[in-house]
Amino acid sequence: MLKKLILASAALLASASLSMAGDLKEMSWDEIVAQAKQEGQINWYVWYLQDDLRNAVKPFEEEYGIKVSIPEGTNDGNQDKLLAEKDRDVGDIDVMALGYDAMANKDMESLFVDLSSILPKDEDRVASLVGVDPKGRALAYWGNQTGIAYDPSKVDESSLPQTPEEFAAFWASNPGKFGFNFEKGGSGPSFHSNVMRTLSEADFSSPESSPEKLAKLQPGIDFFNEHAENYVVTASNADSIIRVSDGELWMVPAWEDHLAGLQKRGEVRKDIKFYIPAMGMSGGGNGVAIPKNARHPAAALVFTNWLTSAKTQSAFNRDFGTAPMHAKADDSNALVSNEQRANRVNPAQDPFYKDLKDHFIEYVILNR
Repeated sequence: MLKKLILASAALLASASLSMAGDLKEMSWDEIVAQAKQEGQINWYVWYLQDDLRNAVKPFEEEYGIKVSIPEGTNDGNQDKLLAEKDRDVGDIDVMALGYDAMANKDMESLFVDLSSILPKDEDRVASLVGVDPKGRALAYWGNQTGIAYDPSKVDESSLPQTPEEFAAFWASNPGKFGFNFEKGGSGPSFHSNVMRTLSEADFSSPESSPEKLAKLQPGIDFFNEHAENYVVTASNADSIIRVSDGELWMVPAWEDHLAGLQKRGEVRKDIKFYIPAMGMSGGGNGVAIPKNARHPAAALVFTNWLTSAKTQSAFNRDFGTAPMHAKADDSNALVSNEQRANRVNPAQDPFYKDLKDHFIEYVILNR
């Protein structure tokens, strides 16, 4: 009898949750906020900086009385869970963090709530990013950018390399002082892929891949092989930055937000600087979406509205060094100026990007 009561209660809860989600479009925003406070909690599935983000959401918890839980997990694990639960009446995920590259490979309309039809109108938010349109199902909350971190005590700002040819000249004059990772993080691949984009005739705007397209990368492959003795290959994003901070290297590709976070935590020197070269390096970001079977849909909407607001985006720029994803946010704490952000380019997309990285490893890294 007890088992039947438990099952009946679970079914009733699931039915109520789905009914609530269906009614949200008919509710005013004040009614949604009131409902969110009754729900009282959300599960936000995000795969990075989990401890820091638990602290970052405390102002939301204090303002609305809604508890935000961030479970431990990985990016791949979270995405597997999302797909495994998509046919359940009620899932565990209320808010899902996704990189925009991951959104490009998902049926956003079948998986997620249409935010554009429920959230308060705000044209200053960012929805589409890096050429990916989530069709109203996601909003950007974390802007990231690759560029070059450098030691200003060794490299003068007026002579920073801006083109592949200038990087080669820097390597020749300062052998062993520039390093980049070719995997385990995207900053090094952003550097070598954008050098190849600049030097080749391959179409980086298309995700299509073929042997003929990869063959067009040969000028870039030749460039890295010709100068192989003068640059260093590092193990990861973090390895690159730490070796600059320690004075072993003078320049490395890096993520803006990663560097800023390490500096704020005192893990690398605060005087290390960052720039985006004129040849262009990849920028992107992460967004949030609400699964259609979220257990706490109103609270998830209120949290998404808060997370993507100008006030929160200003705080994220201050605390994490992210590029704000709201036009009215304050970005005065960013490591680079808005003028330099004009050098941002969209990253190549899979399957071409994956094949490019494999091609680089085979014909450059394994030849060293």
